[in-house]
Amino acid sequence: MSARFGLFERFGVELEYMIVDCETLAVRPIADRLLGTGGDVEFGDVTWSNELVAHVIELKTAEPAKSLDGVAERFRTSIREINKRLAPHGAMLLGTGMHPTMDPLRETVLWAHEYSAVYEAFDRIFGCRGHGWANVQSCHLNLPFANDEQFGRLHAAIRMLLPILPALSASSPVVGGQLTGLLDTRLEYYRKNSARVPSVCGRVVPEPVFSEADYRAKILGRIYADLAPMDPAGVLRDEYANARGAIARFGRGSIEIRVLDVQDEPGRDLAILELVVAVLRGLVAERWCSYEQQRAFDTDELADVFEAVIRDGDAEGTIDPAYAAALGCIGLRASAIWSELARELHAEGAIGPAAAKLAQKGEPLAASISHEIRGGRSVDAVYRELASRLGK
Repeated sequence: MSARFGLFERFGVELEYMIVDCETLAVRPIADRLLGTGGDVEFGDVTWSNELVAHVIELKTAEPAKSLDGVAERFRTSIREINKRLAPHGAMLLGTGMHPTMDPLRETVLWAHEYSAVYEAFDRIFGCRGHGWANVQSCHLNLPFANDEQFGRLHAAIRMLLPILPALSASSPVVGGQLTGLLDTRLEYYRKNSARVPSVCGRVVPEPVFSEADYRAKILGRIYADLAPMDPAGVLRDEYANARGAIARFGRGSIEIRVLDVQDEPGRDLAILELVVAVLRGLVAERWCSYEQQRAFDTDELADVFEAVIRDGDAEGTIDPAYAAALGCIGLRASAIWSELARELHAEGAIGPAAAKLAQKGEPLAASISHEIRGGRSVDAVYRELASRLGK
């Protein structure tokens, strides 16, 4: 994404899916049969690529989209084609933020082709044969900025909203065939996956830095310095080494939001993104609180909200009153904040009915999955149904 694009002028969307066996739902590390060894396939205006492990396919907008309208159908078209090509191998795609039964220590196969040097470096330092690396599928949203002023305002808005994003998008309540009791298990693993070098991930919520110079000095510079003894060749001396929940990509002129679990079908992902973008527009425009108020929120305060949401979802006391007030809501839980924001924005025509309905439902996909399993349905039956929705 080029820096020539200003705030909300373009949207880059990435969705990650697992390749699984049609009969057993076990992961199938056969991405290279679909992609070849080059790692990228252009299919219309969607690019298919790999992400770290050989059972994951990443679909992304080939060029940043001018609007989110119609993007879901582009992804559905690619999913249908991929499933058609995987069918002779007895395989198909599966959504949601984590595979429900994968044993990463036994089943992980790292991508061995293009970019393998980068993946090998991550594996050598962090050990990628674990859930936080090999079993995490997400939806990424890339938003552009044209200059330092726009970067600062966008980064401030994203920091503010990031803590409650899992209440909208969590889809990973099952690991090892069992409910974990967490709303978003993917993020619980994700926030710990770089523990050997804590600066790589921080507390997931980015630090309060609002210029490129400060970001390079206080975030990227520290990451590179901390990695240097383990990465003497500098393979990971790049912006992608930053594993925060939203990362600045100055080379692209964008910020990439990474805390959203991928859903069971692209329509749900795009409805979530539509609402997220509308709220971020409001924050950048200082609709509910000023830019200075946004900048003043402490990382630890925001991270405490984030960690409470991924653990407990809508448990009473999850949301700090000052945080809720900064989003124009008083004394509300995470789902109620989303519901109130969606009601307000839908009434103005800023979001469509799909996004509004999703927020008004009051629970993410993870909660629905958990209800069905607690109600007696098997994990296998629930995830087979989820797989059947993909691409339809």
